[in-house]
Amino acid sequence: MAKTVEVLPDLASLIQRSLEITLAEINRAIAERGQCTLVLAGGGTPKPLYEAMATEDLPWEKIHIFWGDERYVPPSHPDSNAGMARQVWLDRVDMPAANLHPMPTDEADPTVSAQKYEQHLQHFFASNPGEFPALDLIFLGIGHDGHTASLFPHTEALHVHDHLITVGNKDGQPRLTFTAPLINQARCVMFLVAGESKRHALSQIFASQAEATDYPARLIQPSGKLLWLLDQPAGDGLKP
Repeated sequence: MAKTVEVLPDLASLIQRSLEITLAEINRAIAERGQCTLVLAGGGTPKPLYEAMATEDLPWEKIHIFWGDERYVPPSHPDSNAGMARQVWLDRVDMPAANLHPMPTDEADPTVSAQKYEQHLQHFFASNPGEFPALDLIFLGIGHDGHTASLFPHTEALHVHDHLITVGNKDGQPRLTFTAPLINQARCVMFLVAGESKRHALSQIFASQAEATDYPARLIQPSGKLLWLLDQPAGDGLKP
């Protein structure tokens, strides 16, 4: 794992830097493997990045979009991660419908939906059960509690090591989420973190000793590159 931490002056600088890295990783993946597999995050921090991506001239037919987690709501719901990305980016470019891979949220039992998405990933990557495919670039954020994707503190999802997808739990509400082992297989993981409210969680995530069950982002130790992009309010005073 090659870990890099950058503290940018403000959110605009963070978004510009994340755009530069994203474009470089997309171009590298396409040059090396003929396509790029990109995993999106929800939340407000990456939204300006998605808006910027909508203005880029890219070979969209060679880019496949996945989601690292999803609230268990219909795609039309305002809380849908897929719905947000479509609105500000994906519906504004010439992206083939077959290249979008949203998490299904239409089953009565979210466990069934998790199994369906896992099977979809296995089919796409031609991988066998128990194998973890390597996605090219995964976007992540963190909450003030140190969660990432839908891996929340002291929940069962943190202990799932034999599946690609599992059911997360946020205050009793189910969510679908990549498991930590799947995230850790990625070629590049990029955290985008903004705001002073994230500073305490970051101090524990970067600490030499702390419990991953308390701050689940500590579980993310990918075999490829790990990039932390922080704005000044989030990163001020931290010593990664």
